[in-house]
Amino acid sequence: MADRPAAPADVLGRRTLLSYAAGSVGTGGFGTLPGLVLAYYLTDTLAVAATVASVVVVAPKIIDVVVNPIIGARSDARAARTGSRRSFMLFGALALVPLFVLTFLVPPSASPALAAAWVFVFFTLTAIAYGFFQVPYVALPAEITHDYHQRTRLITTRIAVLALAILLVGAGGPAIRDAAGGGHVGYAVMAVVAALVLCTGMLIATFGAAPRSTPAPQAAEPPRTRLRDGVAALAQVRSFRLLVALFVIQALASAVMLGGAQYVATYLLGDKSALTYMFVALVGPALIVMPLWYRLGHRFGKVAGVVLASALFIAATASLVVAAWAPGWWMLASVAVAGIGYAGMQAFPLAMLPDIIESDRRTTGHDRGGAMSGVWTACETVGLALGPGVFLLILAIGGFVSSSGDTTVGQPDSALTAIALAFSLVPALLVAFSLLFLRGYRDDAGVDALSAHPDTTRHPAQ
Repeated sequence: MADRPAAPADVLGRRTLLSYAAGSVGTGGFGTLPGLVLAYYLTDTLAVAATVASVVVVAPKIIDVVVNPIIGARSDARAARTGSRRSFMLFGALALVPLFVLTFLVPPSASPALAAAWVFVFFTLTAIAYGFFQVPYVALPAEITHDYHQRTRLITTRIAVLALAILLVGAGGPAIRDAAGGGHVGYAVMAVVAALVLCTGMLIATFGAAPRSTPAPQAAEPPRTRLRDGVAALAQVRSFRLLVALFVIQALASAVMLGGAQYVATYLLGDKSALTYMFVALVGPALIVMPLWYRLGHRFGKVAGVVLASALFIAATASLVVAAWAPGWWMLASVAVAGIGYAGMQAFPLAMLPDIIESDRRTTGHDRGGAMSGVWTACETVGLALGPGVFLLILAIGGFVSSSGDTTVGQPDSALTAIALAFSLVPALLVAFSLLFLRGYRDDAGVDALSAHPDTTRHPAQ
């Protein structure tokens, strides 16, 4: 059966594609930079013990488990009244700037205990502000287009920009920090520049992609009822529950690697600035292959794309186990292959989510896309937050020695082995485990996505 082209009315314009994708400068940057440098900032600049640092980086995101579904429910209510989620996105984009900067403005005279408390408070507030943007942003694809393949096009364009954001913020942030002299001043300068970049991308998406209004907005349901929608959807919609589980575990895997990248650069490669090269290796190939991921998903289905992307990631990260005995610049090649897989692991689940939201809307007769997106982002946030925490706990078990200022202290062999294995074996095992949830996944038409012929899973929304 040949693919049916999208109806002209459903074909997305370039302005909508690029405006929505610009939001990934904010989401990609915020998901990357704190996960990359915050743990290292705590242990190697503020002299916070690794065990305490693991709590500081994880706890604020755990709070999002409660907050994000509330934001999603309120976003649904707002959209029902006004036809738009724009005000939520705007508030999140603007509030993030001062709070993100304050996270990295710990007074140089602060004790490790005070420094840990300072980062905890302001990072928690930053994460909440970010949720005001991210939750409605994730819900937008179901409202921007109703076409199955156009959603994949929308998301793959977004992931291409996400890759650029990871390169820009992930590599550029530490480079700015080092150019500014490192230490407290370097982190402060980095935070100011990064916050402005993140906000710019968020504002473009807010005004360029978020619908201003709908012709006939419906009356909002009582907020208390709407608040339960996300949790109810998780319990009632099996495909949603399985997809969330898959995405969270894969987010955890990538966050473990992200949290360990600076440690790999500093202690295995012997060069703090090697972090920039690692990010180029991660992102560069992903930009090239993103159109191929879109074509593969268009031809064989989104589930097949997830499986192939995950297999590439597993193979690449598993090969990095060798770094426990023979670290070296060869690791960049494995990181590049992992980046190709990671791009697909991001794109396909995010393209599957709006299909589930629309199917649920047709089944239940009301819109709980914001509440479902709130649950999605809350769970994803937990995965992303746990990653650096898991890495830090493995470092603590390995006997890692924290330090203050810019001094790089010698580490015992057990700590170096812990860094290598946490960066390689742990992510590989997590992604392999996540694929088990696809065995029971069914597309929106009720077809078993793993066993069906590709042509039967190509148009579940039509």
